[in-house]
Amino acid sequence: MIPNGKSTSLPDSDIVYDHDHLGTVASHAPETLKRPYRLNTDTSIEKPYVARASYAPDVEHPQGTPVHAQKYKDYQSVLQQHCLFWDRDGDGQIWPWDTYIGFRDLGFNIIFSLFAVYVINVCFSFPTRLAHSYLPDPFFRFYLPGAHKSKHGSDSGVYDTEGRFIPSRFEDMFTKYAYSAAPADSLSGHELFRLIRGQRVAVDPKGGRISKDDLRRVYDGSLFWEIKARRQTKEGWNKGWGLGGDGFVGGEKLLPFRL
Repeated sequence: MIPNGKSTSLPDSDIVYDHDHLGTVASHAPETLKRPYRLNTDTSIEKPYVARASYAPDVEHPQGTPVHAQKYKDYQSVLQQHCLFWDRDGDGQIWPWDTYIGFRDLGFNIIFSLFAVYVINVCFSFPTRLAHSYLPDPFFRFYLPGAHKSKHGSDSGVYDTEGRFIPSRFEDMFTKYAYSAAPADSLSGHELFRLIRGQRVAVDPKGGRISKDDLRRVYDGSLFWEIKARRQTKEGWNKGWGLGGDGFVGGEKLLPFRL
């Protein structure tokens, strides 16, 4: 449901819009009507516009992912937590081999995992190294302390420039793009495409939809550890589009072996 410019809410949802009161819509800028803000995030999260350094809350999970967040409290930003899955030895450096193994553990095939090495290590090694040196790293390591340097101007804005998590930005993604189902707690394939096109965010949806909580846990990195653990079980990890590493297409397993 797309708001019509008046105070309203989605059916079976507590998402509130009030364009007339705050002036968030311009009549000759239709995108301002199509992509509204969520105005009641502060009923569940105190000062949701203030970025959180070490945990990733949303309206349904105001404490974020508690066990995961507590583990890294006070010394790892949310963006760094997002990357920690690939730092296998905990030295703050992600080598190309670490990237490859990490994506294989998540179920990606060899070609995609090699492509991820290029994107992460070749493209982002130098920006993340700038905190240490102006000289490029000949080994193309990704430096975790400089992870915030890998941000770019066209991303979703959920991470701030220091790698903290902004709850209001995360909630706004769903009020702006989740129209096809109520409550607005997942994104369809079409909505996801619009989000990627508008915000440059990529995720892996199940059954044509990505759940809000899964996306939140991608941001704080906790979902990656669950995927790895689930892939070591008989059931595997059955979320995703296309042929995944566990032989699933969507929620149905079609291959008796892993790729």
